[in-house]
Amino acid sequence: MTKTDLYQQTVRRLADLLSGETDFIANAANTAAVLFGSLPDVSWAGVYVNRDGELVLGPFQGPPACTRIPFGTGVCGTAAAERRTVVVPDVRRFPGHIACQPDSRSEIVVPICVDDKVVGVLDLDSPVLGRFDADDQMGLEHAVAIFLRNTASPG
Repeated sequence: MTKTDLYQQTVRRLADLLSGETDFIANAANTAAVLFGSLPDVSWAGVYVNRDGELVLGPFQGPPACTRIPFGTGVCGTAAAERRTVVVPDVRRFPGHIACQPDSRSEIVVPICVDDKVVGVLDLDSPVLGRFDADDQMGLEHAVAIFLRNTASPG
């Protein structure tokens, strides 16, 4: 199966699972679980929620993680501050990387925006260098679009 096929299958599963549910936390939890369980070489998948300009740990799959990340700090904070997906092939070369997981080698973070406001970010880590690429970016941005289509903003 190609990576594109895998993402098509994964986002269909995600759309079916989230259909009819609008709760942000419930949908974030299921999104993290589906991505973590479906994508190879992913050691952590989760959502951080914007709380007054600081990203606070939300639902996730994987080992314990950093609890709070300021906007503009690390990969997650950079994606939130710049409102763009950040793909990092080697986290040890990313200035200001926050090492929540010592075995993490690559990372991708997709901002979750509602009405041009960042309400959170989707974060995935891998122990494999260069694990994430343009196909992952497209697939995960599609997953975030499905999440947003079904989910009310966090309150």
